[in-house]
Amino acid sequence: MCGIVGYVGFQNPVDFILRGLRLLEYRGYDSTGIAAVDADRTIQIVKTAGRVDLLKKLVFAQGLRGKTGIGHTRWATHGLPTQSNAHPHISYDGAVAVVHNGVIENYQSIQNQLTKRGIKFVTQTDTESLAHLIAFYLREEVDKYSDKIQIDDLLSLAVSSALAQIQGTYGIAVLFRDYPEVMIGAKLGSPLIIGVGKGENFLASDSAPLAGYTDQIITLSDHELVLMTAGNISIRHRDEGVVERNVEVLDIDPCQVDRGEYEHYMLKEIFEQPDAIRNTLRGRLDFDSVTAKFGGLNLTAQQFTNVQRIMMTACGTSWHAALVGEYQIETLARIPVEVEYASELRYRNPPVDQNTLLFAVTQSGETADTVAALREMKRRGFPTMSICNVVGSSISRESDGGIYLHAGQEIGVASTKTFTSQCTVFAMLALYFGRLRHIDFEFGRKLIDQINSLPNLITVALQMNDRIKEIANKYAHCEDFLFLARHYNFPAALEGALKLKEISYIHAEGYPAGEMKHGPIALIDANTPSVFIAPECYVHDKTLSNMQEIKARGGPVIAIITQGDKKTKEIADDYIELPKISEFLQPIVYNIPLQLLAYHIAVVRGCDVDKPRNLAKSVTVE
Repeated sequence: MCGIVGYVGFQNPVDFILRGLRLLEYRGYDSTGIAAVDADRTIQIVKTAGRVDLLKKLVFAQGLRGKTGIGHTRWATHGLPTQSNAHPHISYDGAVAVVHNGVIENYQSIQNQLTKRGIKFVTQTDTESLAHLIAFYLREEVDKYSDKIQIDDLLSLAVSSALAQIQGTYGIAVLFRDYPEVMIGAKLGSPLIIGVGKGENFLASDSAPLAGYTDQIITLSDHELVLMTAGNISIRHRDEGVVERNVEVLDIDPCQVDRGEYEHYMLKEIFEQPDAIRNTLRGRLDFDSVTAKFGGLNLTAQQFTNVQRIMMTACGTSWHAALVGEYQIETLARIPVEVEYASELRYRNPPVDQNTLLFAVTQSGETADTVAALREMKRRGFPTMSICNVVGSSISRESDGGIYLHAGQEIGVASTKTFTSQCTVFAMLALYFGRLRHIDFEFGRKLIDQINSLPNLITVALQMNDRIKEIANKYAHCEDFLFLARHYNFPAALEGALKLKEISYIHAEGYPAGEMKHGPIALIDANTPSVFIAPECYVHDKTLSNMQEIKARGGPVIAIITQGDKKTKEIADDYIELPKISEFLQPIVYNIPLQLLAYHIAVVRGCDVDKPRNLAKSVTVE
């Protein structure tokens, strides 16, 4: 969940590393640090418990320079977010500096072994044990082999020997005091990407820092180690030795990682949703056969026809999108769908039918629980599909097939366009499965036209921004919210509550509107607004009855309604009108006001919208 950047080349690495860390702050921002080694064979380290802006001031005040450098922005797992616990960590002899993303589960036993050898620990982190361990093995290897093997092999052997002792996950970058021209990276369960340059090479835990510096990348796989100099990249697998990897094209416009005219990335990404949905739809709607088509699923239509049950696994926002998919696919394709929390599925042993298909849903493609759940289902012999946004991610490589969202870079910690793009993919899957089974041509044509209209409908929803801002100002003082809806929109209510919790720190709960009277109604008072997603649908009158129950107890009602719905206007204290839309697509469009409501409330309350406390964008640890 932390951010890693590294540089080796002919320039001072500081500018690249600081820019990269700023772009990676969404992966963790408890503390940050940078290390550089120069030709004088001195590792200089600057780190702080503050953010990257503070680090920048400290770095320039100290005149940090070098030709090889690594940087880190942290989401704390072991140890408080203090300067001492911030990365990089340096070894007991000053020979090795390490930044690390992941969790070393057996760090305590390693620490005990090294302490017996006289090595003193000065932090509360698990990563410090790795720095000392690499230095320990490096000293051993130098004593044994310094006159027998090349330096590259010596350094790789020391790092590999240390990693062989590790239980857990890691993405690391390592500097060496006595070998200032070399940087090593290694990966197991945490992403690491190599940027291939000319006379310089880069390393990062995400592709964003590489945009504008290189468009050539190599994605490391698990158990791989890369040794980098300014002019060479050598990749080795733990079991297979040296491996040849193809260079891929980095398809990110540098403008995607800038905020542009927007105050926050989250707001920018909310307003990017019409284009994000267009990109998700592009080339996937077959108007001649009125179905959807996907190039990466790697199963035939006959094989899909044999699917009798679909299981989806995800976490957080992706779990809510999967719930929307459950409603869509069960209604349109009549296939039973079960949605499982990945953190539960990875340790469960549920009874699964032979003709079951798994979809693992994740924005980053690196979510630790989701990757582990997919691996468990693969081990049991079930076909696995992925739905993710990051090309070349772990889950996209390990699944049997999959669908990329093509929603573009998402930097705001609170996911927005990922949710709507995932729901759009599920709508297309529902159309595809439905056409395989029982949806006729005429009904299919109506569905495909409605799906194709999504970008324009979202554009209309975004035009309600000023009205939503007014409502946010009115209710921003409240400390409790309920989000209520029925049927397709119930998952959107869950997602709306999550967004408000994530970025404003207001307690919020999502419920099916019909469940409100079975407990949550006890929370209703004049300071607890209820946000209803209440478009016209076949259960609309039932939802209005639930609104009346709230009003009868003095609770304020905010309603998201269909244009021209006079009955709901008369009940609600505040309302937002949106265009009429088919029920199976309502969560995609009607979720937009909930994103904007959460955003504007957070701004009014002075919260750090893009970097909410205690959260990180990509959860790569358990």
